[in-house]
Amino acid sequence: MLWVRLFLPFAGAYFLSYHFRTANAVIGPVLSAELSLGAADLGLLTSAYFLAFGAAQLPLGVLLDRFGARRVESVLLLIAAAGAAVFACGEGIGTLAIGRGLIGLGVSACLMASFKSFSQWFPLEKQASLTGWIMTSGTLGALAASAPLDAALHVATWREIFFVLSGLTLATAAWVFFSVPDKPGSPRPEPLSAQLTGVSQVLASRHFWRFAPLGFALIGGFMAVQSLWSSAWLIHVNGYSRSQAANHLAAMSTAMVAAYLLIGLLATWLARRGIGPNHLLSGGMAMSLLTMLLIITQAAEQHYLLWIAYGVFSSFGTLAYPQMSAGFPVALSGRANATFNLMVFIGAFGLQWGMGVLIDLLQASGYSIEIAHRDAFAFLFAVQAAAYAWLLISGRRAGTKTS
Repeated sequence: MLWVRLFLPFAGAYFLSYHFRTANAVIGPVLSAELSLGAADLGLLTSAYFLAFGAAQLPLGVLLDRFGARRVESVLLLIAAAGAAVFACGEGIGTLAIGRGLIGLGVSACLMASFKSFSQWFPLEKQASLTGWIMTSGTLGALAASAPLDAALHVATWREIFFVLSGLTLATAAWVFFSVPDKPGSPRPEPLSAQLTGVSQVLASRHFWRFAPLGFALIGGFMAVQSLWSSAWLIHVNGYSRSQAANHLAAMSTAMVAAYLLIGLLATWLARRGIGPNHLLSGGMAMSLLTMLLIITQAAEQHYLLWIAYGVFSSFGTLAYPQMSAGFPVALSGRANATFNLMVFIGAFGLQWGMGVLIDLLQASGYSIEIAHRDAFAFLFAVQAAAYAWLLISGRRAGTKTS
């Protein structure tokens, strides 16, 4: 069955990608104790993954369109497997950072390769469901890197765990290579110079820039909040303990799994009844903004439910990927999605860093830590609201339905 042969290997790869991305949150204290690493060292390890991942996005788009998702994904997963083995052998910050960077490079295609393959084999309305399913697999990988990974550390060392992850990644590379089919009759790849020109065509497209601010501000902004500032808000504004904040975030991640499952199950069914992916995207982003506003203003006391709702509605942002790439020929879809993903990562890092700078500046000016966090979140909300307004306005100008 095509769906099984094509989807499941990519889902397994994206599960590993998200697992690697979030594993340091659990093994970080163990690394610090065993190897005498400070906070700056752990920060370097985390950034090595993201820097390698982000830097790979533009050349990744060219590679996907030139050589296909199956070949590119399987080769890069071999690099990730090697990176996990290097990390497992690391005795100092240098070797650990190299291993972490290789992992980031190796899993950089896990999402984009699946999108490239989906665009070749399935119509747009079906791609919306597949997007929901693939994001579900990634969120499950993040969940597996929390309590289950902590439990594994009680029966095995972190080195043994990463050797196991290296073996699983190697097996997944083989799975992708031997299972994913090549599209019959696919056109011969363009010359490399023409493919590089294709990136310029994406960046020059009005259609791309309709969605790019949304990727930067709403998708990237959610990544910044989920990975750092959500827990800081719960602790410094709501007064929760670290364990209470962690429980809130675990509940949000669990709800996101359910949201992605619903997107996967219902997107195609809704599209057949006139509620297309554009409707789901714009509606979900509107509710995400409303939920963020309620969190900032504290207009509702149900903090637990608000953060769950914020995760659920933000999940709809992933529908921007197939909607954006649908405006380009299939031959350009890999470069289009990779360029969009670059915008998302620029937003995640820029907004995460910018909010931190703003919080420090406000505290240095005499504001309390609670007010500083409120103002930083208000800044994020303003940027996100502007990006959402641009999505609607540019859609109307292009004659595209957005509601």
